[in-house]
Amino acid sequence: MEVRSIYKYARISPFKAREVTREIQGLPVSAALDLLAFTPKKAAFLINKTLKSAIANAENNANLKPDGLVVKEAVVGEGPTFKRIMARARGSASRILKRTSHIRIVLTDEIKVETRETRKAKRKTGTESGEEGWWHDGRGRTGN
Repeated sequence: MEVRSIYKYARISPFKAREVTREIQGLPVSAALDLLAFTPKKAAFLINKTLKSAIANAENNANLKPDGLVVKEAVVGEGPTFKRIMARARGSASRILKRTSHIRIVLTDEIKVETRETRKAKRKTGTESGEEGWWHDGRGRTGN
């Protein structure tokens, strides 16, 4: 099941916020919270707030456990832009664009969380790609 949370009209440029959301996409919720807690950016604080809201929505509205949730998508859209004027030399003026953004986070429990133990168990049973020792050089040549 999918759960979402939207932070509208956040006073940060979407370009700056997208830098942080790219990092948390596809991560389990606990790892995403840890990453955001130690990211020294204003965007990290705002996205952390939105992520916590999405977790609360999952617990209270959808009766989901937070430890099984994964960040399916974290999207930052552009909101309205505040236009301000700054006085310049010789009586002219220039425009200052104060950008806002809409931060949308979607969590899901359908994506399986891969832990260290499951990766180790996979490695012991065999490789994921098939036979071991085979190579391919990109030109159609293969070998052992």
